[in-house]
Amino acid sequence: MSSLRSFRLTSLRGANNEGALALILLLIVVVMSIVSSDFLSAGTIFSILRSSIVPTVLALGVLIVIISGGIDVSFPAIAIFAAYTTVVLVENGSVPDLGVVGILVISLGIGALLGLVNGGLISRFRLPTLIVTLGTQGIFKGVLLAYVGSRYIADLPSGMSSFSTMSLLKVPSGGETVSLHALVVPVIVLCIAVNAMLRNTMFGRGIFAIGDDIEAARRVGFSVVNVQLAVCVLAGVLAAFGGVLHVTLTRSANPQDLLGTELDVIAAVVLGGASIFGGRGSVLGTVLGVLLVQLINNSLILVGIPSTWQRTAVGLLLVIGVGVQAINARRASRRVFVHKEAVPT
Repeated sequence: MSSLRSFRLTSLRGANNEGALALILLLIVVVMSIVSSDFLSAGTIFSILRSSIVPTVLALGVLIVIISGGIDVSFPAIAIFAAYTTVVLVENGSVPDLGVVGILVISLGIGALLGLVNGGLISRFRLPTLIVTLGTQGIFKGVLLAYVGSRYIADLPSGMSSFSTMSLLKVPSGGETVSLHALVVPVIVLCIAVNAMLRNTMFGRGIFAIGDDIEAARRVGFSVVNVQLAVCVLAGVLAAFGGVLHVTLTRSANPQDLLGTELDVIAAVVLGGASIFGGRGSVLGTVLGVLLVQLINNSLILVGIPSTWQRTAVGLLLVIGVGVQAINARRASRRVFVHKEAVPT
């Protein structure tokens, strides 16, 4: 009976504590609904979903890198580099305005090339991902400001402008009409696609295997270099897509945007159950982590706490998430040790 209860609790909690995270989200919603009567409204919900669009896309790229055993901090620089460069190229006539599809192709291509730079350095020279991406972050930012442009662009290409005001749903709330942005749809599709890739493809299994034990993955036949290279390229593509969505939603292109958002995104992925030691993580947990960070930021504003405390709250959550992972890893290693001691030789 006790084993059955334990199985049920484990199933509800989820492989990466998604159930526990969902419960925390629910508790915050209940508390905030009591504290502020304006919280549980369509306007607030749509605002949280809209603010989660770009972080979710960026977090998917970070998730893949963390599962593979690395830490990427260059994704904000790649995101704004790809999006801003594309806008500049279209604006000055270097490339024709081919609509949303053309803009996406150019941006994703730039993101893939920048990701390839990261992947080449990491896989070829076996350098730590954190050190490499710290360096390339500064390089990408410097090249963007020095050679692409540093001015604020308010007039976007027509393809991006048309998408910036598209709504999926409009409902009355508090005497006004609020809308849910249509860009939530491609983000949902992307989440489903990334989840399927991680769970149902050999490439996805290779990412988990390398993050869990790189030498064991090499012995069973995975090409570590190729997988690491593909992971960085894919992370670059996802970052570029997030950059395009950011520019579209803000209806402007600013080369200083997104830089400094590493903490929120990495915190969301770690809170979503992805292990900083590699080999574990899920798309569902990452989405819940993003919603948790956005919900906390929104809640702090509603209760009148200065926005400067948002960073403190997110940083505290990140420390707690990493601390819990370290404690769980230590307990797991102790259980393995005790089990080995108990087995007669």
